[in-house]
Amino acid sequence: MRPDQDIELHPDRNGDNPTYGMPDPAGENWAMAAHLSALCGYLLPFGHILGPLAIWLFKGREFAKVERHGKEALNFQLSITLYLLVSMLLVVVGVGLLLIIALSLFDLVMILVATIKTRSGEDFRYPLSIRFIK
Repeated sequence: MRPDQDIELHPDRNGDNPTYGMPDPAGENWAMAAHLSALCGYLLPFGHILGPLAIWLFKGREFAKVERHGKEALNFQLSITLYLLVSMLLVVVGVGLLLIIALSLFDLVMILVATIKTRSGEDFRYPLSIRFIK
């Protein structure tokens, strides 16, 4: 285990669990899913927000890593939504369509980068993300 790796605490905190204090692969998988769930936006309206929100709400209290990564993914998707709304307004000027395409590609790449970094045990901060949820 690396020194900077987060240690997840299992629900059994009274000492009866021999794996207490060890990294929890379930927490790491849920943290990774918090980022990947934003891809639901390509299938469902507002799926890019509802996916990370659902994982953060349902698993965030159970795993500290999911709490952090869920907030990060949700903040980024809310920021992307805001940027897309502004880009839609700029379609009238003529640059909005290019911004929408660029933002969509940027969103996809950042989701994949965040997922890979999370899988390797790193904390990831999305660039250009507004911290709506602290």
